[in-house]
Order: sequence, then structure tokens, then C-alpha cells
Amino acid sequence: MNTPNKLSVARLISVPLFIIIYLFPYGQFGISIPSYSILWTEISVLDIVCFLFFVGASLTDMLDGHIARKYHLITTFGKFIDPIADKALVNSSMILLTMSGRMNIVLLLIMILRDTFVDGVRMVAAGNNKVVAASYWGKAKTVTQMVGISLILLNNPFFTAFDFPLDQILMYLATFFSVISGIKYIIACKDYIFKSM
Repeated sequence: MNTPNKLSVARLISVPLFIIIYLFPYGQFGISIPSYSILWTEISVLDIVCFLFFVGASLTDMLDGHIARKYHLITTFGKFIDPIADKALVNSSMILLTMSGRMNIVLLLIMILRDTFVDGVRMVAAGNNKVVAASYWGKAKTVTQMVGISLILLNNPFFTAFDFPLDQILMYLATFFSVISGIKYIIACKDYIFKSM
């Protein structure tokens, strides 16, 4: 297994660990989680650990793609595991944040439904030997999702002092980019999707 694939697998393995860390019933085991005032925001040690875990896993996403392209290490397994690891990390994080009341459930549903549609479109495209390149809208979605999730995990540091919900604004933007990129995927493959209607 080459280095990019190892990074993708590590990212996938990190997802259940992230979930356990986030949901573990610390209080039931008498574990007290301290909080600190950082950048005019109360941030618990658990929030910081989850943030570092999420950012570390997210960085492997950029790193494995860069290494694979630079050293021509793109493989079929890599094409399979990389998007699965990405979606598992981001969608699991958004589900956890929604469960804890830190993210709007409507945004979560829209983005997950979009991913479901896009996966279907990709399957149809692949069956017709068509490769749909990632658009700038899709890349914008990924960046805003990751920055937005990171800020939510840290309780919107600094911006809380000004009562400016940058974390939530970014998630609304991510949803917008998500919908636009999904529509573009469908338009790019419409001839294959509707040809047998």
C-alpha cells in the first residue's frame, strides 16, 4: 500500500475514534472536563481535542491527494477509499454537531442528500466511462465545510465576542456551494442520466 492510500485509510480509521471521543459519557465515569477562556470564548479541553483530531484528519485529505498527483501514485483503491474517508469524516462530524444542537439539521440533510445524488451521478458517469472533474464549487464546499466545522468545534472563537456567527454562516455557505456543485454534476451528466427514460 502506497503512502497516499495509507493516509486515506488512517483518515477512515480516525472517524470512529473521533466519534468515541466526542460522545464518550465522561460524566458517568466521574471525569471532569475543564474549560478555558480562549479568544474571548469558553472552550473545553474536549472541544480542543476534537478540533485537533478533525483538523489532523482533514489535513491528510489534502496531503494524500498532493502526494498521489505529484509522484503519480494514483490507484484504483485510492479512488475508492479517498472519497469514502472524506465523506465519513465530514458527515460524521456534522451529524455529531447536529445531535448536540450546534448545527442546523436542515443544512445537514441538504448536504447528505446532495452527496447521495452526486454518488449516483458518479456511478452513472463511471458506467459510461465519463470522468466528471471536481468543480470550483465542490472545492469551495469542502473548504467552507472544514473551516465551519472547525470553528463550531471551538465555539466560534474570537467572533463570539462580537456576536458574529461566522461558524454558522460558513455552514450555510457550504450548503449553498454543495447544492450548486450537485446541480453542476447532474447537468454535466444529464445525457447519461436521462438517456433511457
